[in-house]
Amino acid sequence: MEILSWSVFLIAVPAVIFAGVSKGGFGSGAAFASASILALVIPPGAALGLMLPLLMLIDVTSLRAYWRRWEWSAARVLLLGAVPGTLAGAAFYAAASPDAIRLLIGIVSLSFVAWRLGQARGIIRAAACKPGPVAGTVAGVVLGFTSFVSHAGGPAAAVYLLGRGMSKTAFQATTVLVFWAVNLLKSGFYAGMGIFTTETLLLAAALAPFALLGTWIGIRAHTLVSEKLFFGVTYTLLAVTGVRLIWIAVT
Repeated sequence: MEILSWSVFLIAVPAVIFAGVSKGGFGSGAAFASASILALVIPPGAALGLMLPLLMLIDVTSLRAYWRRWEWSAARVLLLGAVPGTLAGAAFYAAASPDAIRLLIGIVSLSFVAWRLGQARGIIRAAACKPGPVAGTVAGVVLGFTSFVSHAGGPAAAVYLLGRGMSKTAFQATTVLVFWAVNLLKSGFYAGMGIFTTETLLLAAALAPFALLGTWIGIRAHTLVSEKLFFGVTYTLLAVTGVRLIWIAVT
């Protein structure tokens, strides 16, 4: 399927709005579902290149709403780990085939669903004590790697940040700050590795208003919409998408 086509545009519009809602109001953990959905209809590299400018636009828009409401000490630890994690992600991407990337995105999608369901059923429990700098740095490495290859750094950040007992707003503000910085770092590698193309940048420009709309909805939904409802829809989308990506990759 050609990237600059109405069929891709019509699929991308709800995916981009969803990313804005997720990052603007629900901690960004599920925003990577948009790239997963797009990877079903266009090459995974194109899906990543298309989404990054839009995610960066969402980051900048969200940053103002949560300005200085973050926990800087936690953000700093994650960012220190995210740098080598991003380098590792770049190395993997350079060596991997498109199907290997589809497979990884599919596995990450299903792992996210399994992790959140395990938490909901009490199978996975938070640590009894707050995670320290070592745990935060490890989470940052995982964050940087998964963010580079699938825009899926949110779960790693959530494991560390939620373990610190943050408030909902402090958690949201910290994730906005962290991913603004990580996406800025990734953009240099994406440009140098040719992940951005004329087609993906043109389509991203056309989709920018929908990213802003989703962010606006997400910021307002932060205090109005049940997280249970939002993530219930997200889990379903990610489970179906993850299975489909894995199937495409292995067949």
